[in-house]
Amino acid sequence: MKYGLLICDDESASPSNEEIAADPAHRAWLADLERTGAKLLGVRLRPVAEATTVRVRDGETLVSDGPFAETKDFVGGFMVIECAGLDEAVRIAAGHPYARRGSVEIRPLWE
Repeated sequence: MKYGLLICDDESASPSNEEIAADPAHRAWLADLERTGAKLLGVRLRPVAEATTVRVRDGETLVSDGPFAETKDFVGGFMVIECAGLDEAVRIAAGHPYARRGSVEIRPLWE
């Protein structure tokens, strides 16, 4: 089963790429995914200040800066994993360091 993990965090307190790369908890989590072969794809998103939202209403394309949602927590990255089922996906998501201060949303993927 394939799942998307949406990694959410408060961007105002988000660590740099260098801090993430040096974080032992993050490194251990990634090593576990590599060891089990669960990780298919993972990327960190650039800050919401660089986002563009597109909506089409009544045939008109509306483009605005930033995210659509007005919230403190934003999707800061995503990962696609493949595992036996939801229980394993929950275990993987719970192991992500951001699950301790933000959240990790799990979504099954259409195939």
